[in-house]
Amino acid sequence: VPDLFMPHGLGHLMGVDTHDVGGIPVGVEKYKTLRMNRKLLQHMCLTVEPGCYFIPALLETAFKDENKAKHLNEAKLRGMYTFGGVRIEDDLFVTHDGMRLMTNVPRTVKEIEAVMSGMDFPISDSDYPILRQP
Repeated sequence: VPDLFMPHGLGHLMGVDTHDVGGIPVGVEKYKTLRMNRKLLQHMCLTVEPGCYFIPALLETAFKDENKAKHLNEAKLRGMYTFGGVRIEDDLFVTHDGMRLMTNVPRTVKEIEAVMSGMDFPISDSDYPILRQP
């Protein structure tokens, strides 16, 4: 059922190409919607991009499958068809002791409301838990 709402995978390597190859080395188990299944190494760049989409073509098929349909609220989901979906993407650089967040956009309600009211970003009293790099 999760594949119905997040068919694009959770992230991928970045490099010369936007969707760089090498996310699943030879001999490592592949999963249908997982584009990367490998140990992260220092200096790698990757995306983390959870999202939720309401794609009629996928959902219509699921409504007809009793194993999936029993987990779905068809009326509520049909009401989301015009919404489309949302994806939150972060770009990360792997360091020797963790990672550096390269994405610098408003994420929290506080930040989004501040920017929408005309404040400069980043805001000085951000409540986002991950340190952003300039």
